[in-house]
Amino acid sequence: MTYWLDEECGNMAREGLGTLVVARKRLSPTSYASFKDAYRQASIQLENRNEAMAGVVQEYLEKDMELLGLTGVEDKLQEDVKGTLELLRNVGVKIWMLTGDKVETARCIAISTKLVARGQYIHEVAKMKTAEQIRDQLEFLQNKLDCCLVIDGDSLQLCLNLFKNEFIEIATLKLCCRNTKKRVCCIGDGGNDVSMIQASDVGIGIVGKEGKQASLAADFSVTRFSYLSKLWHRRNSFRRSAKLAQLVIHRGLIISIMQAVFSAIFYFAPIALYQGWLMVGYATIYTMAPVFSLVLDRDVSEDLAMVYPELYKELTKAIMIMSLFLFENEFLHIMSISFTALVLNELIMVALEITTW
Repeated sequence: MTYWLDEECGNMAREGLGTLVVARKRLSPTSYASFKDAYRQASIQLENRNEAMAGVVQEYLEKDMELLGLTGVEDKLQEDVKGTLELLRNVGVKIWMLTGDKVETARCIAISTKLVARGQYIHEVAKMKTAEQIRDQLEFLQNKLDCCLVIDGDSLQLCLNLFKNEFIEIATLKLCCRNTKKRVCCIGDGGNDVSMIQASDVGIGIVGKEGKQASLAADFSVTRFSYLSKLWHRRNSFRRSAKLAQLVIHRGLIISIMQAVFSAIFYFAPIALYQGWLMVGYATIYTMAPVFSLVLDRDVSEDLAMVYPELYKELTKAIMIMSLFLFENEFLHIMSISFTALVLNELIMVALEITTW
């Protein structure tokens, strides 16, 4: 019977169906009374209450059961899920998929949703029991970076218990997870996703047939998964905010330097260069409109940005990237690197003004 059940569960899972085994156990009045007393005693324990209650259920109910049947339910995806996931991957977002289904079902869904690239190798880690098995799997994954990892709950827990740092280090080469102090966004549509959403840096709840628990607990709420592409891909807002912040800081820095020079000339007397409404006008009327005109600026259309999501990656680059490229192994010496760059910058500026050498 067990072999038949495992075989049928595997067949349904490979078709992408969510499986549910239905069974029952008949209890006599005496057996039920024993179970009720034991369960009540476990429920009033002050320590390890949940473990004790689960142990009573397993001891009295979850054995010698009568198999009634096996169900397979298709968890139909919304429209444009594949395109949205592919767009997010092109943007550079690393994606974990968490599911309570069997390993075969998870593999099938990952392929159907384009979470796995075409032709990408899928490595399964399941039913691991010993530290040696886990170590062998981690060594294999360390040498096989361009692959998709499918791991079941028991094996994952064993990895985190025995080789937490090693597993996270290898996993972050493929994915981004919360243990690495990176920004994490969690997306879910059911009540069982609430704790995951609340533990993330940004939680997104999808209003679906499973209710609104996830939506109410999240930072953002959407009705369709495909709307995430707009939620993530706010390229113009990102670009405008960066330029606006840069110019606002520059505007304040210029007036501060002028005040410092003015005070130094007059023996550091506490005299304001621009007084009263002149300073207020500088910070508001005279310079606010040109700076805030940046909120209307855009370099490419939104449709073009959606067609080429790789443009989003360009916004994350900065001048410091050059330092990372040139001083990859010595980047911790940021003080000496930045001071050298400062001196060279000043010498180059002087050289540009020199007429006679």
